[in-house]
Amino acid sequence: MYEDIMKEDIMTVLDLTPEWFREYKRRHGCHFNAALCEFAVSRMEGEDGKPIKAMSKQEVERMLKDAKVEVKHLTGYDHVFVANMGLADYLGESVPDMDHLAKYVRDVLDDPDGYDGIAFCRWLADCVGKKVEVPWEEMM
Repeated sequence: MYEDIMKEDIMTVLDLTPEWFREYKRRHGCHFNAALCEFAVSRMEGEDGKPIKAMSKQEVERMLKDAKVEVKHLTGYDHVFVANMGLADYLGESVPDMDHLAKYVRDVLDDPDGYDGIAFCRWLADCVGKKVEVPWEEMM
């Protein structure tokens, strides 16, 4: 199905969009809710190929507070997704510690030339690229 989507025009693609995805977007926009964030984060792996020990919403918000980092565009669970993505992919060399991870979250979500829903849209593009089928009906 994904190969076909890449060949079709946008109107055809919109017609192929699952109803549950459309319902998710009606309810949450282009943002993570708790269930979708948990689904996305559960698939994250560290450099060793093993699943990460995910940070909870409370842990992410504590990290931001402790680092004195204010994120202006906090919507849903986007910050939790971004923090865990940074933890999985960048913590170590590019992002040396938790204070810098907090700044990374801010930089992604408050990117001046970014857009509303940037983390969700980038994740969704990754799902298409990796052919991940999201059980949208379970994400409500």
